[in-house]
Amino acid sequence: MSEKVTLSEELLPKEWYNILPDLPKPLTPPIDPSTRKPMEAEKLEAIFAKELIRQEMSIERWIPIPEEVRAAYMIWRPTPLIRAKRLEEALKTPAKIYYKHEGVSPPGSHKPNTAIAQAYYNMKEGTEVLTTETGAGQWGSALAFACNFFKLKARVYMVRASYYQKPYRKILMQIWGAEVTPSPSDKTEIGKRFLKEDPNHPGSLGIAISEAIEDALRHDGVKYSLGSVLNHVLMHQTVIGLEAKKQFELFDDYPDMVVGCVGGGSSFSGIFWPFYYDVVSKKAPKEVKFIATEPTACPTLTKGIYFYDFGDSAKQTPLLAMYTLGSDFVRHPSTQVD
Repeated sequence: MSEKVTLSEELLPKEWYNILPDLPKPLTPPIDPSTRKPMEAEKLEAIFAKELIRQEMSIERWIPIPEEVRAAYMIWRPTPLIRAKRLEEALKTPAKIYYKHEGVSPPGSHKPNTAIAQAYYNMKEGTEVLTTETGAGQWGSALAFACNFFKLKARVYMVRASYYQKPYRKILMQIWGAEVTPSPSDKTEIGKRFLKEDPNHPGSLGIAISEAIEDALRHDGVKYSLGSVLNHVLMHQTVIGLEAKKQFELFDDYPDMVVGCVGGGSSFSGIFWPFYYDVVSKKAPKEVKFIATEPTACPTLTKGIYFYDFGDSAKQTPLLAMYTLGSDFVRHPSTQVD
């Protein structure tokens, strides 16, 4: 048996898996901070394509992948599932260790799985420019690639410290035609505010998000794109796990554990959601554990204060602060989780 399984293009998934109908209970609805009532979908149209909003709130289990998106995926997908035999030997473990190699995409990560989809839906609805933020540059690179593919313009606000520390990512985005700006910048009101407070501000992801959203809100033909966190983003990533399930069949195996790193959650959701579906639908041949790993230096899931938070520093939108504890705004030290 080969140590690597790569599927044929014909086996590329034709649908994304949406986990919402299979959750133990419905998620708390998005809350409009101005009214403290559930958010109306129409308000989200200011910065998102309508189809992405529909997917965000859909309770359909399977969402068809457009053929144009599948054609773009085929540039690098399906990606290989590899058994790490030498790692097993080095660890002297009886366990079989497999990994799904998403680094074969042109930008070098799993991020294009949703960037391609978001660029496609925006193109179909007449969007001319997509704005976004990026930290180290992985998401910015993915969106620049996707916008280039579907002939959209991309404006990327890159955290200032990373902009100067990681010039290779900036150059990659520019090769794909993106306009890359160090954030905070003088192109937005929120950027000017932070620069006035500190002309040498190193920037943050929250500030970059704020600039990208302000850009989208202030200009016609411009929408905003996010690379993680939201349901439609995580759903687009399920091509990873859906492929992996078919590849495990060729390995004549099935995982006991599905492990992934968690930042915004998109790569972990991409690999584990389809196996979660097997579990809840009673199709899994064995018990499966799902393990999310996070850095000990920033354990945001296992420690910290759980409260209603705005992803954008300017607090311009509830989109990145979609779910609350109940329907109240919560910020209290007693909610710390140890």
